[in-house]
Amino acid sequence: MNLIALGGVIGAGLFVGSGVVIQSAGPAAVVSFLIAGLITVLIMRMLAEMTIAKPALGSFYVYAREALGNRAGFAVGWMYWYFFVIVVAVEAVAGGRILQLWVPDVPLWVLSLGLLLILTGTNMVSARSYGEFEYWFSSIKVVAIVVFLVVGALYLFGFWPGAQGGLTNLVSHGGFAPLGIGAVLAAVVPCIGFYTGAEIVTIAAAESAEPKKAIAKAMRSIIFRVVLFYVGSVFLVVAIKSWDDPATAVSPYAAVLEVLGIPAVATIMNAIVLTAVLSCLNSALYTSSRMLFALTSNGDAPKAFTRLSRSGVPRRAILAGTAIGYVSVIAAYTSPDLIFQFLVNSYGAVALFVYLSIALAQVRLRRRLEREDPDKLTLKMWLFPWLSYATIALMAAVILAMALLPSTRSQFWLSAVTLALILLGFEIRRRRGRPVAKVPGGPVDPVPGEPARDAASAAVRE
Repeated sequence: MNLIALGGVIGAGLFVGSGVVIQSAGPAAVVSFLIAGLITVLIMRMLAEMTIAKPALGSFYVYAREALGNRAGFAVGWMYWYFFVIVVAVEAVAGGRILQLWVPDVPLWVLSLGLLLILTGTNMVSARSYGEFEYWFSSIKVVAIVVFLVVGALYLFGFWPGAQGGLTNLVSHGGFAPLGIGAVLAAVVPCIGFYTGAEIVTIAAAESAEPKKAIAKAMRSIIFRVVLFYVGSVFLVVAIKSWDDPATAVSPYAAVLEVLGIPAVATIMNAIVLTAVLSCLNSALYTSSRMLFALTSNGDAPKAFTRLSRSGVPRRAILAGTAIGYVSVIAAYTSPDLIFQFLVNSYGAVALFVYLSIALAQVRLRRRLEREDPDKLTLKMWLFPWLSYATIALMAAVILAMALLPSTRSQFWLSAVTLALILLGFEIRRRRGRPVAKVPGGPVDPVPGEPARDAASAAVRE
């Protein structure tokens, strides 16, 4: 569970996308990542409080529905599902492009579909199969980051062969914040996107033997590691390599390894990024299927997706996400600048909407639990309610900044269109008076000594 939490956070965005942030904020990108990391940690703490107090199949979808109403729950669940089915497509295309470096004669769409088929197959077997693959994917990423931190620190302290050491790169190219404090704050917006995925652990916990224990342990460990891995590694990048070097923008970690004189830099980084891509693809298939399955619990999704295999896997829900991925990969091949670009932009702010909903739900549920069952609050949000209010304000500020900044404005408005369509879907469902399906998905207290997924035994099995 710890590695699932870490694997959800450490994606290809860290290894490649961080270069864009560094170019837009200078060495002060470290501050941008730190602010975004703190916001993410606060959101995860709020989510952990709710998850441990009221374990639920569907996690924050259930909490949003209970605290903010049916409409909010419907919107949160479907936004999150949409976010991850687009992630499936994006990561499949990214993985295909990396593989094409080694097998250039194979068409991109063939490689992308091949990756989708392989990881769909592993997810179809069992939740344990997903966990095993994610364990190894995450282990490789964590080892890569740890090694990078160690060799980077040796270079800065002058212990690496040929190293001059020192921190002059932090200020010698226009200062620590050469583009101003506004650029540093604006860079927080994409940084939060890089952290998205830590919440997957609360969804996976529903299929673990001891969800409360798993969540508490994972959330406590992730706080330190997120800050160390992201902020620490980005600090090493801007300290070792000048922030305005074109190589830093393209692949910051590869640029640093080249300075260190590591042989076969390109091959090493491509392998690490491919691992990160496969990890994200694996997690996206798992997460989208479990959220779709949870949506059936209140009639928010077709009842057909409640069917489980003998191993307890919602295979139809997995195939639904995979099918969207197939269509998106085809769109990336046939219409990369129109349809695929629209899909990529239309999910950019969706995760931020979900995070804001999590924060709002936590405040209401915390008040309710304090009145009705305070003994369940074994892990609490720090400095409640003021820190919860501050987190809500920070998330609202980030969303507002995304709407105003030229670089992210189109993503915000297209994501707003996505939200509007989902809300329209809710109105259609409500007016048709669709009955609530009596299938699992609400809060459950797992049977001691048995996996939490046994609470889903009422679902129809294939």
